[in-house]
Amino acid sequence: MFWNFVATIVCGLAAAGIAMAIRAATAKKAPRWLVPVFAGLGMMGYQIYMEYNWYDQMTARMPAESVVVATESQAEFWRPWSFAFPQINRITVLDTNSITRNRANPDTVRFQLYRFRSTFGGRVSKGTWLLNCPSRELVALNSDGTPNTDQVRRLGTDDTLLQEVCD
Repeated sequence: MFWNFVATIVCGLAAAGIAMAIRAATAKKAPRWLVPVFAGLGMMGYQIYMEYNWYDQMTARMPAESVVVATESQAEFWRPWSFAFPQINRITVLDTNSITRNRANPDTVRFQLYRFRSTFGGRVSKGTWLLNCPSRELVALNSDGTPNTDQVRRLGTDDTLLQEVCD
């Protein structure tokens, strides 16, 4: 987050420098307000660029054993451009090293899912899940290892998570 802040300031200063060069080239006939406007647009442009490249940066840093099984895009009113050009701001990642089959019932698979959110500083949550492959029922495990049967979900046949875990 610190380096993101530094890069934002540098982009603002560089854009302000461009505006100052424009003023110098026009013998100071260009308006003075051009400098802070360019600085603000430079900083805002960098932040928008970083928001749209968050997914690519996150997936590039993941180990080879990680598989993205779901992405979410959510438009927000304080980012009006996200309504026209949706950005990926949440991803769910499967740790393929954590996949274990139940010896008593080989159709039941246990695995770890990580959910990343695009926020300043980043947010990640981790959970252990059980999936019954033939019935496609997915259930979260509580911290003590017992299934939370209140929120059972049935996955679709074309779901990426089902294909990665059960195949």
